[in-house]
Amino acid sequence: MKIIDQSYEIIPTIPLRDQLKLVEAAGRTAYKSEDLITPESAPRFVKMLKDRNHESVLEHTILSVRFVTDRGVSHELVRHRLASFTQESTRFCNYSKDKFGSELTFIRPVWADEFQIRSMTGAFFIWYQAVREAENFYFDLLHKDWTPQQARTVLPNSLKTEIVITTNWREWKHILQLRAISKAAHPQMRDLMTSLYGHLRKEVPEVFEIGDLE
Repeated sequence: MKIIDQSYEIIPTIPLRDQLKLVEAAGRTAYKSEDLITPESAPRFVKMLKDRNHESVLEHTILSVRFVTDRGVSHELVRHRLASFTQESTRFCNYSKDKFGSELTFIRPVWADEFQIRSMTGAFFIWYQAVREAENFYFDLLHKDWTPQQARTVLPNSLKTEIVITTNWREWKHILQLRAISKAAHPQMRDLMTSLYGHLRKEVPEVFEIGDLE
């Protein structure tokens, strides 16, 4: 059994800053002001669009992100309808195989107390026992000739999964508003999304400067 921290990576497509020029080229169609395009005009123009809530133009963009997180978080992510999703499949992945290390991988709960993790005590030890037993039962079922899609019925929400999400900047703004900035978000989700929000806010502040984290 392996326990890891959740993470994300942006999958290379069109560089983020270059997409500002794409938004400008599309947006100036509305105003027929293409003659005002300069090598430096895109950031200012895109910020103007956002400030005027003319955000449909942001839908010309694309951003793909691979998340390594738990199944509970992934169940929430797929609720966002204006996106494409591809996820690690527990139907077809047989975790007893060598390429998975012949073990299950679980995501560390972000609220787990560091002392309890090191000493294997308290609530973390209860969680650890639960996921360890899930792994044992999963492999027992495989040994009894159940297929992976049948044995997965005993797998918990803490199971590590990978999910690639592709959508436009406008939808990412909506996702981040709900999953990072809102304090009502699930703590595991918020931990993952605040990291992404910090990255995008730094790279493209003209678009992703949408609120402070508390």
